[in-house]
Amino acid sequence: MASLAIDTAEFTAETLGSRPAPAKWNRKGVNAAPALEPVVFLPGLLCDQSLWRQQVHALSDVAAPMIADLTLDDTIGAMAERTLAAAPRRFSLAGLSMGGYVALEIMRRAPERVSRLALINSSARSDTPERSRQRQAGIESLRRGKFVGITHRLLGELVHADNTVGPVADEMRGMASRVGGDAFIRQQHAIMTRPDSLDSLHAIRVPTMVVVGDGDRITPPDHAREIHERIAGSSFHTIGACGHMAALEHPEQVNFLLRGWLQRSAA
Repeated sequence: MASLAIDTAEFTAETLGSRPAPAKWNRKGVNAAPALEPVVFLPGLLCDQSLWRQQVHALSDVAAPMIADLTLDDTIGAMAERTLAAAPRRFSLAGLSMGGYVALEIMRRAPERVSRLALINSSARSDTPERSRQRQAGIESLRRGKFVGITHRLLGELVHADNTVGPVADEMRGMASRVGGDAFIRQQHAIMTRPDSLDSLHAIRVPTMVVVGDGDRITPPDHAREIHERIAGSSFHTIGACGHMAALEHPEQVNFLLRGWLQRSAA
């Protein structure tokens, strides 16, 4: 099982894939565009399609993306079923945080449809009773009051201290505002009632990549490492100076890792 800690200094324009893929030619000498891999991206709590915007752009030469809508259902199972109904017949699957919970549910329900799996800032554990009580209290408070989105305190839990002010913080607040309070309640209910996935990890046989920020407070590195240790052949990557939102906080590193993941032979 491979393990890699990422240093920002390692990345260059070439390794990030900023240049288009070289042309491929068929036997008649006609330029044949490479086939694009269908990739389903799963957002996290209070996130919409903007979470994956930079990955979709950076991987446009190798990936045909679909970003699932996880705002409509109040269970992880229903989110998984809605995603499967809209997804291609076979696809690579990448989920961040709550999206990772949905990805693991998809692996239980339809493993034959997934060719690769990427779990970013996620966990295979169920909520602790204390965390579920906290979520329920938050739901009750919201029902009595007004949805305020991402507060400064919550932002400090979600992202690295370097990103509590600036474009990452602005994007987080914008996504939360668009998702809204009703969807937030549905998502919180789904998260706090999600099943524990630890015992099912050993059944995953597709090429799997696990990524975590070294400063992730929501799903800390030990949660990611236990996923890696239970999925045979998986790779493990830690991103420095990063919190719970790696796709936004360090998009270049995530893009680089996803490109390498997509180049691995599918199951």
